[in-house]
This record gives sequence, structure tokens and C-alpha cells, in this order.
Amino acid sequence: MSLRRFILKRFLAIIPILFGVSVITFALVHYTPGDPVQQMVGLNPDMTAAEEQAIRRRYGLHRPAHEQYFHWIANVLQGDFGQVYSSGRDVGSIVLMRLPETIALGIFGWVFALGIAIPTGIYAAVKKDQLGDTVSRFLALSGISIPNFWLGLMLILFFALILDLWPVLPPSRQPLYSPEMLWYLILPGVTVGTASAAAIMRVMRTSMAEEMNKDYVTAARAKGLPERKVVLKHVLRNSLISVVTLAALLTAGIVSGSIVVEVVFNWPGLGREFINALTQNEIDLIMAITLVTGVAIIIANLVADIMYAVLDPRIRYD
Repeated sequence: MSLRRFILKRFLAIIPILFGVSVITFALVHYTPGDPVQQMVGLNPDMTAAEEQAIRRRYGLHRPAHEQYFHWIANVLQGDFGQVYSSGRDVGSIVLMRLPETIALGIFGWVFALGIAIPTGIYAAVKKDQLGDTVSRFLALSGISIPNFWLGLMLILFFALILDLWPVLPPSRQPLYSPEMLWYLILPGVTVGTASAAAIMRVMRTSMAEEMNKDYVTAARAKGLPERKVVLKHVLRNSLISVVTLAALLTAGIVSGSIVVEVVFNWPGLGREFINALTQNEIDLIMAITLVTGVAIIIANLVADIMYAVLDPRIRYD
């Protein structure tokens, strides 16, 4: 099977996966205790029963659950993600407005994670069982063990409150792609990427150490190749296959971690909007954000599969 046909096949496989994700999410949200219309009635005691029924009919909430789902999925296929019950705002517009903020945070987290993990993993493998390796492994274990929300709070406490070096609350009217916003992005980005950096570093070290004991490395050294060339040209390429696998799997962790981090740092992304939607039972908004998140995770796994073929030509997709 050619690589182009493989990519097309994987794209088609995304459709039933997204359908399954949307069904499960809708069922969980729909059968969770809480009624969005009752919440609106609670905030407006003067609302009459007729007005309450009018709201239910307006958003289709008077229909059975399966009819609500198929009505929602039919509208989504036409580009209509519904409306927020409490304000009437368009859900698609909210997602488009918040998505760049979350993407920027996720990209920064990935750049930080890979920028720290790969060189540290190489260093730890080359210095295996020496002091540098021990320190690297200790830091990696600490990074995996520390929860995101706790790390975020500690960074705020130390850099913003004690040292007064870092701003943590981004201004609402500042353009996202500006030097000022990059400054606000650093602390939440580091918080999002720390656990992933630690996990990738450990895999990188283990994979590098295993490769360095293989016969082809011994042969390369016997030919008189410099150790730097052996490590960076021969060992690193084969070791990256395991790292790519883990990096794709950790995408889910990056996305779910962003939700918590956005709340801690008041970052105006999809994660903070998702928490607000959960507290108010905004079904359409919850479904839209879940769908976008699922697409992001699936695409990350697809990119990982494509990179397999680039890093190791021996791999065939039969």
C-alpha cells in the first residue's frame, strides 16, 4: 500500500471514530444530573411555565434524547454547532474565537517538551549511570509526579507573587500573536509541557541506551567514526521512532492538561470555556469542544503514523 493510500484510508477511519466519540459524549452529558432550562428558571424566578416551554422548544430540548442527537449531528454536518442556551451566542463562533488561544498554548507546550526532552534524553543515555544521568532521571520522575494544577500554582506563587517577575493574567484586548502575549504564554506553556517533557525524556534515554549497545553501532565505532557522528547520525534516528509513538499518545494529556492549566492561569482558551459549559450544562458547547478535541488527538496520531515511514523506511503499511 502506498503512503498516499494509507493516509486516505486513515482519514476515512476518522469518521466512525468521531461518530462514536460524539455519541458517548452526548449520552454522558445528557444523562448527567442537571437541566440547563431549570438553571435559567432559577436565575429568573419570574419566568412563567409557558416561557420555559418556549425555551425548550426553541433549542429542541423537549424532544427525546436520540432525536436531539440526530438533530445536532445533522446541523453540525451543515456547519451549525448550535447556540448557547443562556445567551443565545453561536457555538461555532465561540469555538473559532477560543481555538487559537488553545492551539498557541499546546504548541508552546510541545516545543518546550521536545526542546527539553530530546537533548536531555541524549545526554542521559551518553552519560548512562553517571551523575548527569542520575540527575536527569530524578528530574524526569519529579516532572511526571507533579500534577499540572499544583505546578501552575507554584509557578504563579514563586515568579509572580514572591519575585514579581512574571505577569500571569493575560490582557483581554491584547492580540494573541504579539511579543507581549508570548510573555504571558511562558508560564502556562511550561506547566502544560513539563509532564510530557519528563515522559519523553525517559523514553528517549532508554531507547538511545538500547540502540547504543547494538552491533551496527559497534561496527560504526570500529570504522573510526567520531562518537558524535555515531550518536547523532545513526543512533538518534532509530531512537526517535519510540519518541514519536509516545509523543502522539501524550497529545491527549496535553489537551486535557490544557483544560486545567487554562483555568489556573485564566487563559482564554477552549479549556476554560469547557469548564464554564460543564457548570451550566451547555450541551451544544460541550459537544463542539469535545469534537474539536477529538479531531486534534486523531490528527496527532495520524501525523505519528506518517512520521514512522519517514524515520524508518523498513516499515510497510500492508
